[in-house]
Amino acid sequence: MSSTMRGITHTDLATFLAIARHRSFRRAADELGCTPSALSHALRLLEERLGLRLVNRTTRSVALTEAGERLYARVAPALRDIGDALEELNTLRQTPMGRLRLNAARVSAKMVLLPVVARFAAAHPGVSVEIVVDNALIDMVSEGFDAGIRFGETIAQDMIALPIGPRQRSAVVASPDFFRRHPLPTTPQQLGGLPCLGLRFGSGRLYAWEFERGGVEVTVEVDGPLIVDDQDMMVEAALHGIGLAYAFEQQVAPLVAQGRLVRVLEDWCPYYSGFYLYYPSRRQMPAPLRAFIETVKDFNADLR
Repeated sequence: MSSTMRGITHTDLATFLAIARHRSFRRAADELGCTPSALSHALRLLEERLGLRLVNRTTRSVALTEAGERLYARVAPALRDIGDALEELNTLRQTPMGRLRLNAARVSAKMVLLPVVARFAAAHPGVSVEIVVDNALIDMVSEGFDAGIRFGETIAQDMIALPIGPRQRSAVVASPDFFRRHPLPTTPQQLGGLPCLGLRFGSGRLYAWEFERGGVEVTVEVDGPLIVDDQDMMVEAALHGIGLAYAFEQQVAPLVAQGRLVRVLEDWCPYYSGFYLYYPSRRQMPAPLRAFIETVKDFNADLR
């Protein structure tokens, strides 16, 4: 091994791999728990030791050089093998140790994830849990997450999915002031004449409200004065009387009970399978993730 190679550490390579995966110093720094400037400095030192440029950086983009591509192709599998070997040792511990990174949409994080994490944290104090809230669908593996929480129908087919929390039901609500100015709808079709709040997914698609009664399914493409990309913001907008909101029943039940929101079309609002914890199939599952999966199963069993 040359004297140049002897100066390169596992940390140097892990730093480079994070930058190569994310093609972003900011996202790589978030994963590693440091600042982008510190990451940039570490990469520059690595490049100086190698005598090669690994990454081309501009103000708008990060791209690997040919040398960077070659290094990434060889080192990434090797470090995964090292990580798997360490995880095998971790399974020998009575208590799992390390970090668990989870990605979730805001509404699922509040409604189902935090109660499970509270139970998990009490049982496994050696594991640090990081929750990143992101309403957009992402490539979980390339972004460095162990698992994610999403609505069942949005999960990629190559993932393993496990229900988390109870079944969910939709609810259509608006403020009492709104209904002093507008009639209460009794059928989904009547929503076409009322101001409704739109929800735009990260993909750019507007959500069409779904209804079902007696085996009859109805989908309504609503229109109104406001479109948001977050369901909590939609509920807040409904509280301000801006329009009708389509939300989860669990999300708005306290506000309906307090009289701050009025629910309509309840007999048309269907149940859904609910949220899922999803994670990639791996040869060696990290011990913190394995323990978290067991906590989710126990949590679901208590709901029955």
